Amino acid sequence: MHTGGEPLRIVVSGYPDIAGKTVLEKRRYVQEKLDHLRRLLMHEPRGHYDMYGALLVQSELPEAHLGVLFMHNEGYSTMCGHAVIALGRYAVDYGLVGKPQTPEAQVNIHCPCGLVKAFVEINDGRTGKVRFHSVPAFAFATDISVDVPEYGQVILDIGYGGAFYAFVSAERFGLNVTQSKTRDLVDAATAVTNAVKAQVALHHPKSPDLAFLYGTILTDGKDNYSEEPTANICVFADAQVDRSPTGSGVTARIALQHHKRLVQLNQTRVFQSGAADSLFTGTAIERTKCGEFDAVIVEVAGHAYYTGTACFTLEAEDSLKDGFLLK
Repeated sequence: MHTGGEPLRIVVSGYPDIAGKTVLEKRRYVQEKLDHLRRLLMHEPRGHYDMYGALLVQSELPEAHLGVLFMHNEGYSTMCGHAVIALGRYAVDYGLVGKPQTPEAQVNIHCPCGLVKAFVEINDGRTGKVRFHSVPAFAFATDISVDVPEYGQVILDIGYGGAFYAFVSAERFGLNVTQSKTRDLVDAATAVTNAVKAQVALHHPKSPDLAFLYGTILTDGKDNYSEEPTANICVFADAQVDRSPTGSGVTARIALQHHKRLVQLNQTRVFQSGAADSLFTGTAIERTKCGEFDAVIVEVAGHAYYTGTACFTLEAEDSLKDGFLLK
């Protein structure tokens, strides 16, 4: 499937048993024991540098319809909004939620960051638009200064939307998220990510497994509320470019804007992908807490579409069986 242009390879069979009592334990297990299968499916020649995957697993939560592990060119994420939107449709269409209710079916998806509730529109028996409610999202740090080699001191924000991101206006680097060359945007964002990882210690109240910087999102700087779309581009993992507006990034960006009192509860913003021009909406719908952080529940909405099915083969004598990436 794809959501807003960002691919999602949903792995439904073929994996060996995945040990672990919890989804986070299963995430650790595949990192340590089964990472060759991630490389097989995400890397060339079966995938490509920017491929994204979702591995369906059993959840320990009784209310969850499915559990999921997210994977990409570098490893395993804790949250992925574009995948949740696609998995919502998939779960309804493939009968993972029993008989769906119309006009909207609820799908409870257990991600490594926690339980995410997706709501899938059904019209004339066909699934359509999907919205989801995030785990508690919050501003971790705002207006902090980080020394970024080749760029100097950069003022940025760090937000959490199921994963941690650094946020900075592309204008700081003389770039435009919808017009500049992708290579230039990737270089700037990657430099920020590396600098933040080296200089800022992250923590999450729920689990140390969640306390890592996933990437950097360059924005058009339009953080004040407006009915006009605001654009951004997300560079995550190992310089991987999200084609969609980034669901967990939209979640974190809304949390930051609400923290700064730039958007209010129930004010919906439209977010545009700097890569593919696709659109998501984001709305802070409820205030809550996440440990010591004031947080919000964010609703993100978008569309996902089917692109095909595949069955992959591995031959033992294949000298490239571990996959490779061209940078």
